[in-house]
Amino acid sequence: MKVVVLCGGLGTRLREETEFRPKPMVEIGGRPILWHIMKMYAHYGMRDFVLCLGYRGAMIKDYFLNYEAMNNDFRISLGRKSQIEFMGAHQEQDFTVTLADTGLETMTGGRLQRAERYLADEDTFLLTYGDGLSNVHIPTLIDFHKKHGKIATVTAVPPISRFGVLETNAQGKVERFAEKPQANGLISAGFFVFNRRIFDYLTGPGCVLERDPLERLARDGQLMSYRHDGFFFAMDTFREYQYLNELWASEKTPWKVWSDGDDTSETIKAAAKKAGV
Repeated sequence: MKVVVLCGGLGTRLREETEFRPKPMVEIGGRPILWHIMKMYAHYGMRDFVLCLGYRGAMIKDYFLNYEAMNNDFRISLGRKSQIEFMGAHQEQDFTVTLADTGLETMTGGRLQRAERYLADEDTFLLTYGDGLSNVHIPTLIDFHKKHGKIATVTAVPPISRFGVLETNAQGKVERFAEKPQANGLISAGFFVFNRRIFDYLTGPGCVLERDPLERLARDGQLMSYRHDGFFFAMDTFREYQYLNELWASEKTPWKVWSDGDDTSETIKAAAKKAGV
């Protein structure tokens, strides 16, 4: 089952980091946040990725073109018979990464539509954003989607207020203070599962996935939500970038569902079988 990652936005609210690189390449613990997202999916056996590129997409292409050299020791023979021999093997074995230029100003639905040709053999596929981390259990999410039989599933999470909340009495005395409490309702966290009939709802480069397509799917009774009460965090601002790096430095990383050193072929096969892919 293929995983589509939307990587083309400008990331204007994180301008301190995105002035010179796309947001998916902003690093958490020395690795692009995109790498963290892909490692999470790979843990469950999903290793075939389609990256929808836009703003500074060439930097993402360069990252993967040079991945072997930058993540392995290697021996190089110089001269007319130049040759590179990589020593050992990194843990991202058997990743397949399709890098699709979907346009600088294309909206999210338009990016997915432009990537359709790379999903021609997929009846069901996964899609998420290149700036959100979670420990959502992907096999359970896929199983939920298959059981309800609708076109689309969105992972829904309780929102966290960006501000502290005060409870006061009539005289203004603060009786309770809650720093960034959970608010009511649910919000979209991405981590979608789509049937390919989603393409019937996409209408061109200006199509915003989160507007007309999902609104029409909801009206048609074709959109289901999968509730996730675990970790989810979207990196939209510099403070959120700092927070994720602080979590990594303190080894408090709920999204790191993979274990270093156990990324074996048998582990991947077992995870993929369990997910039904």
